[in-house]
Amino acid sequence: MVRRLSIAGAQLGPIGRGEPRSRVVPRLIALMREAKGRGAELVVFPELALTTFFPRWHITDAEELDSYYESEMPSAATLPLFEEARRLGIAFHLGYAERVIEDGRERRFNSAILVDASGAIIAKYRKIHLPGHAEPDPARRFQHLEKRYFEPGNLGFKTWDALGGVLGILICNDRRWPEAFRVLGLQGVELVLIGYNTPAVNGQIFEPPHLRAFHNHLTMQAGAYQNGTWVVGVAKAGHEGGVDMMGGSAIISPNGEIMAQSASLEDELILAVCDLDAGAYIKQNIFNFAAHRRPEHYRLIVETVGALKGPGAGG
Repeated sequence: MVRRLSIAGAQLGPIGRGEPRSRVVPRLIALMREAKGRGAELVVFPELALTTFFPRWHITDAEELDSYYESEMPSAATLPLFEEARRLGIAFHLGYAERVIEDGRERRFNSAILVDASGAIIAKYRKIHLPGHAEPDPARRFQHLEKRYFEPGNLGFKTWDALGGVLGILICNDRRWPEAFRVLGLQGVELVLIGYNTPAVNGQIFEPPHLRAFHNHLTMQAGAYQNGTWVVGVAKAGHEGGVDMMGGSAIISPNGEIMAQSASLEDELILAVCDLDAGAYIKQNIFNFAAHRRPEHYRLIVETVGALKGPGAGG
């Protein structure tokens, strides 16, 4: 039996600072309807899809800061998206800022959920690799205060049996770390969903935009190939809050090939029919972990490097 899943990547153009959910959610619904009309069974929205990328500002007003977070999901503002998914019979992935009370205290995460075609949340991931800095830095062209506004995710790298395959979720900077992909790969992942908000320029040093775009795809293509998995990376794009966001949303096969890619910096849908068995040969041969991987030697390598470079070099 062939396991095919038709997937749409729903890239979003800019969202303004303070732009209400009442203007954003209809854009998501429009893309969801288009995805369903083109035969998609799953639509993937970006990281922080409901708001502007607020970590680019040092926000001192507590009310404004709180306005970017969701304290429940679905909320009154996002319920129409869930209801439309149920009506259409389509699953979706959504990134958002989460504010919850856990362990007797307020906690804030950069989160993503997977919602099935009945409108039920079946998976949640919280971003682990937070980039940027915690304190305002006047030397930067723009801020990247994720470490100020979020704490590292506490749900681990998990996979779920869903939509006919084995699914995992990463968020933005997670895609740059081989360990993130590998932990999912060790669980037999067949499809990794990734939302991101990545500037087209570097706020600290000069870095050619084409090189940043190349690295964006390189990390996802390598993660796909080295773990025999489909990867769907979906961006927030365009000129947002004075910063150019790169876009470049892509659906990547287990062979590392880009099968669909966005062509604009606006709201745009890309689509691919993904054979979830396409990574089987890679998993069983080239990257057969059980047959070829040698984790018993990795600690020795780390200890050797640590001995050569001194305390703290290993880890």
